[in-house]
Amino acid sequence: MHPEKQEQKLGIWMSIALVIGNMIGSGIFLLPATLASYGGISILGWLVSAGGAMVLARVFSRLSTMLPRAAGGPYAFARAGFGDFAGFLVAWGYWTSIVIANAAIAITFVGAVGILFPLYHESSGAALGLSLAAIWFLTWVNSRGVRSSGKMQVVTTCLKLLPILIIILGGWVYFDWDHFIPFNASGLPSLKAIAITGSLTLFAFLGLESATVPADNVKNPEKTVPRATMIGTLVTTLVYILSTVVVMGMIPRETLATSSAPFADAMGLLAGGGGETLIAIGIALATFGALNGWILIQGKVGQASARDGLFPALFRRENSRGAPTYGILIGSLLSSLLVLMNFRAGLVEQFEILILLATFCNLVPYLFGAAAYVSLSLDRLPKGKSLSAVFMWGSLAFAFAMWAVYGAGETSVFWGFLLLLLGIPVYVFMKSRQNPPPHE
Repeated sequence: MHPEKQEQKLGIWMSIALVIGNMIGSGIFLLPATLASYGGISILGWLVSAGGAMVLARVFSRLSTMLPRAAGGPYAFARAGFGDFAGFLVAWGYWTSIVIANAAIAITFVGAVGILFPLYHESSGAALGLSLAAIWFLTWVNSRGVRSSGKMQVVTTCLKLLPILIIILGGWVYFDWDHFIPFNASGLPSLKAIAITGSLTLFAFLGLESATVPADNVKNPEKTVPRATMIGTLVTTLVYILSTVVVMGMIPRETLATSSAPFADAMGLLAGGGGETLIAIGIALATFGALNGWILIQGKVGQASARDGLFPALFRRENSRGAPTYGILIGSLLSSLLVLMNFRAGLVEQFEILILLATFCNLVPYLFGAAAYVSLSLDRLPKGKSLSAVFMWGSLAFAFAMWAVYGAGETSVFWGFLLLLLGIPVYVFMKSRQNPPPHE
């Protein structure tokens, strides 16, 4: 092995940063306004979705101890549990959803930068150039190996958390419990209000599986990956819930519900006129760091699938630093094309459909992961050990994943299912290359 490849390993801090950085994007900065019309009961919705996320995190942690060096995360678990076809469907849906999501993240990054520099809101050409520059700069970072990406992830994660932590710690000075009265302001039955707010928040947890994907490039993966998965998910959960509680306590519900930048409003109370600037920087860093992490995941999923003959061989080729260069380049090229599509008049609606499609395909790995956990545990469970705990965790994780799919909406499920079906001819073609028909 090339000496540089031996050094390309993620440690515990980089792995934790990968999980947190991929989960915390720009969405957190708008959620308090989205939830405000429901009142304080939305915190219970957060707790429901957070509980489900922690169950999934535990299941993926257990899977990573069963298959500690299996690269590809959800793909590897689905393939080990149910064979090539299931593994391919997960890889195909997961990889394509990341390609689509990366385009959306790049566009969101430009929107945040536009708050600081209005040129990027006023000029579509400047906005297009910046979004493409972000994709290709981080493509270059990832081509230098996973440690290069890991270092970028640590820096951006720490910086993006800074303004949120300032609000969490300093916001209590302006906190008013009266802002939570009435507790259920939606007028809906409490259980329905909790279910709706839970659905609104559960998508903030996408990415909790991130540490499992580059397992072959992690130091001591049998310990590091499960710890990073659980710690990263727990830290993210605390950040989400505490920041939402504090912002809702700082700003009256009627004002918060109509706010286009709730964190900026909260920071304005703490830091005056510079609050909006600080939050805009935080949003830009959040999206930039998420884009970096997802480019890494995209490359590793394609590489793992190609090693097993389910993706074209080009995806598994590495450079001297152990990075799957061609797979990263292909993904970034497709993301760039989607960005170009979004900036063309008349195609915005199609781009929104692609985002809905990506949402569903990001959830499919959770369904297969929960089922694979039970399947693989049955084969590995020591004699005399009870199966009840395995079925309990697997059932809870599967139920939460199903709820998440339901919450994604029928449009997302429809388009996502079509995408998965489109992968079947690709699977047939790749299998035919593995087992060519005999010559007559």
